[in-house]
Amino acid sequence: MAAVKYEQKGWSLDELFPGLGTPEIEQALEKLDASVADFEKHREQLVVEISEKKFVAILQNYEGINRQISMVGAFASLSFAVDTQDQKVQAFMAQMQQLGAQIDNRIMFFNLWWKNLDDKAAVRLLEASGDYRYWLEALRLQKPYTLSEPEEKIINLKDVNGTNALVTLYSTITNRYSFQLEVDGKGKELSREELTVYYRDPDPIMREAAYKELYRVYDADGPILGQIYQSILRDWRSEGVDLRGYSAPIALRNLANDIPDDVVETLLNVCQKNAPLFHRFFQLKARWLGVDRLRRYDIYAPVAQSEKTYHYKDAVEMVLESFRKFDPSMADLVQRVFDQDHIDSEVRKGKRSGAFCSTVTPDLTPWVLQSYNGTPRNVATMAHELGHAVHSMLAAHHTKLTQHSSLPLAETASTFAEMLLVDHLLEIEDDPDVRRDILFGQMDDAYATIMRQAYFALFERQAHERVHDGAAVDDLSEIYFENLKDQFGDSLDLSEDFRFEWLAIPHFYFAPFYVYAYTFGQLLVLSLYKQYKEEGESFIPRYIDILKAGGSASPDDILTNAGIDMREGAFWQGGFDVVKQSLEQLEAIEIPK
Repeated sequence: MAAVKYEQKGWSLDELFPGLGTPEIEQALEKLDASVADFEKHREQLVVEISEKKFVAILQNYEGINRQISMVGAFASLSFAVDTQDQKVQAFMAQMQQLGAQIDNRIMFFNLWWKNLDDKAAVRLLEASGDYRYWLEALRLQKPYTLSEPEEKIINLKDVNGTNALVTLYSTITNRYSFQLEVDGKGKELSREELTVYYRDPDPIMREAAYKELYRVYDADGPILGQIYQSILRDWRSEGVDLRGYSAPIALRNLANDIPDDVVETLLNVCQKNAPLFHRFFQLKARWLGVDRLRRYDIYAPVAQSEKTYHYKDAVEMVLESFRKFDPSMADLVQRVFDQDHIDSEVRKGKRSGAFCSTVTPDLTPWVLQSYNGTPRNVATMAHELGHAVHSMLAAHHTKLTQHSSLPLAETASTFAEMLLVDHLLEIEDDPDVRRDILFGQMDDAYATIMRQAYFALFERQAHERVHDGAAVDDLSEIYFENLKDQFGDSLDLSEDFRFEWLAIPHFYFAPFYVYAYTFGQLLVLSLYKQYKEEGESFIPRYIDILKAGGSASPDDILTNAGIDMREGAFWQGGFDVVKQSLEQLEAIEIPK
């Protein structure tokens, strides 16, 4: 059997459509319009006495429309991610967003009817709804915040040319940025993805220069990016709090996640109480680096002079092996992503920064995007995104409406996959400097995924209130800087340029309050991984059951079935206790003189 070749290249979207402007797209749009027209005929059939059989048939038609919309919508968004500067793609994506809003308006009557149905009739239909059940239950949670049909239609249309357009504008502006950095005595023009490599450079001068260049470029457009952010926040509040009646801006995200407000509050409070744990880590790292105190530029600095990089082929094989050792069937799922050319790993100008996994429909293998540049961090990112893909594929037996897990559980498989990779790297790596970097990298990642994201959410909560009170862009920078001071205490030196960091956090713009899902997911995974280490193979079926559930049950039900009570502060503290153990292991290592 010939060895498999893994090459850095773009992905194939052929399973969606052969290209922009092709007859297949036109045919799909015509079929979609016909499906919607047929669905509109159901309006008169939606009565209290509707039969269970008819109700399920309507649900299946509704799901079918969602699948069709996902195909054309994903083709537009994935094409845009490949090249954010392509004007034809920009226009097509805007057209699809507009079409999506129009279709949503045409079929909205079903959602509104269901939300307003009396409880007795709803219970009867829920009993017959099979896999659709939780999706239907979650819809009814929104009943107190749902407006009339004409109002909901206006909001849908408003979003296309309002917040959605602002998000596209932010993405278009920031993804065309290039950054100048002097490397080995020569000036280089870098993408943001390439620039981030130098945050972890062994040379402190390079680390500082990379961060300063990032914030120089973003700050130059600060007034524009800041106004975009303010407008998104005002719209979020106007719709969510003023029109729909949510208690606070974060409550919109909490209900969408089906996580009670008090659980999120408990999570964030426990994080703030544990900030000193990471202060200890930063102080330890300073001793390893031979400095009195870290600068903010240094928190991801390597503690050893290892500059090891991994060829793309080797990285893929390591990630596959880490999955295979845990469960061979998971490695087979990951292999599908590569076999079907569903991964774009090239570094290209104009390509969307960062990394993501996109699930389109249950029957299609997800698409994964990253810009691979050979660093250990990039190998971990590969494992992370492929973990998302595995999660989707394990839940592919569900409907389109119930495949996706809620955001807080969506990071479970991805973060767990990173931990599997780290274990594998520690097994195969015999260079003590590289091993030490891996161990410190685990703590770096724990900070970045738990504490940093929690404080992002705390900033967002404050920013939403202050923008409502009339805060200017400079005021938001000051709020963010104070947030950093609270987060780091006196554990490191914080320079003024970091007050502009919030401008460079896409999640603030794309999905307000998304960030606490990372904190939730990381602390959950630390608990699960501890159980895996203690129980061995007997743990695996229980973990796979969590992933297979997808979005077919509430986070509370899924976690309760796994023996986890997310309402208890002690559970979240348990995650920090695992972090503390890792820190104590590092503190026990003798620092070379």
